[in-house]
Amino acid sequence: MAKNNRENKTEIIDRKTPEMILIHQATIINEGKTFKGSVLIEGEKIKKIFHDKIPENVLTRCRNVIDAQGLYLIPGVIDDQVHFREPGLTHKGDIETESRAAVAGGVTSFMDMPNTKPQTITIAALEDKFERAAQKSIANYSFYLGATNDNIRELKKADPKNVCGIKVFMGASTGNMLVDNPQSLQRIFAEVGMLIATHCEKEEIIRQNVELFKKRFGEDIPIKYHPLIRSEEACYQSTAQAVELADNYGTRLHVLHLSTGRELCLFDHHPLEDKKITAEVCVHHLWFSDEDYERLGSRIKWNPAIKTKDDREALRAGLKSGKLDIVATDHAPHLPAEKQGGCLQAASGGPLIQHSLQMMFELAKQGVYTYEFVVEKMCHVPAKLFRIKDRGYIREGYYADLVLVNPGKSYTVTPSNILYKCGWSPLEGETFSHAIEKTFVNGYLVFDNGMVNTEIVGKPLEFNL
Repeated sequence: MAKNNRENKTEIIDRKTPEMILIHQATIINEGKTFKGSVLIEGEKIKKIFHDKIPENVLTRCRNVIDAQGLYLIPGVIDDQVHFREPGLTHKGDIETESRAAVAGGVTSFMDMPNTKPQTITIAALEDKFERAAQKSIANYSFYLGATNDNIRELKKADPKNVCGIKVFMGASTGNMLVDNPQSLQRIFAEVGMLIATHCEKEEIIRQNVELFKKRFGEDIPIKYHPLIRSEEACYQSTAQAVELADNYGTRLHVLHLSTGRELCLFDHHPLEDKKITAEVCVHHLWFSDEDYERLGSRIKWNPAIKTKDDREALRAGLKSGKLDIVATDHAPHLPAEKQGGCLQAASGGPLIQHSLQMMFELAKQGVYTYEFVVEKMCHVPAKLFRIKDRGYIREGYYADLVLVNPGKSYTVTPSNILYKCGWSPLEGETFSHAIEKTFVNGYLVFDNGMVNTEIVGKPLEFNL
């Protein structure tokens, strides 16, 4: 086993044989409650949750006892939107490197997007990604099948027991998968009998805005104008179109990465089980605002764009009210060289999955949310919304996807502890008040105090119909 000789330094550990593990006297945050307790892991599953004293025979049988006093124990985070760049874009990231970063950040399951090379728009391409993940993903995984204007037959072949959803780009982003034919959109919403996840930005409005800013600045448009090009109106009109289509056809619609306060009026705050239309917000839209472009420039260039402080506050409130359902990352690494330039040159997207839980726990410490609420939106609700089988909660009989967090240990993001293949983060220099101590995936300890076990592979997610 490699030794951790420097604070926050992440190295590699050798594989351990799975065994009975007792996580002893942790502060468990689960299903809206916080209590002192212990969890017994046997094989891949949670065998027993102890709220009180542990029977002596359990202690004597269990050779591996983890003293978790003073640590938070939560279910593993489920991230419903990542871009791990494999196949075809692996100079930016790949399934192994980015899943390594995921477990280091307490993310035990992810759902990956189809804008790769080749695009994941056929069942054959989808199966290829599953096969790749089965060889080298440390976290659990699923993959979206991507929609185009003319692949409705492929979309209808997807098995909802194994595939997390259909991804529709209603605004062009990285990968040029824009679905802009009205008849194609109608058929997708009407005929595909599974969850449809959308990227919503109105392409016509974006193009008009680009031309307006080109008249002022030529090809070198300063990055601070990115949220005015990919504007509030572009987001609102596209999201409204998606919601209208879903209403018309009774579609299960999940709108990804909302970025404006105005869009919130299109959603309701009914209980999740009563919703067919849901929405996600990403950590960068809850954390940054347009005031940060001066400091961070293209490092915080995403599509949809980070917008005003008022939008950020509205999104924070929308999450609390229940209009927004899930917190995710839209983790999308690019090399530093690809992030250079202004609005028309710098690539959109950035790496976040290693630090998303710390970001949300920081907001909890600041009083924006409670810790129970963060666990609900990052662990419970993704499992419930996507109908994931036996994950997302600390329950007996569920998979032991678990995270131990130290609330009394600070953690500073530095180049030496960043695990993304691209090698950078927009959070460099940021100090969080919580550190991820240990992460378990299917009962295996895959991350332990700065060290990652790269010999363990996760499992494909299964979905209840």
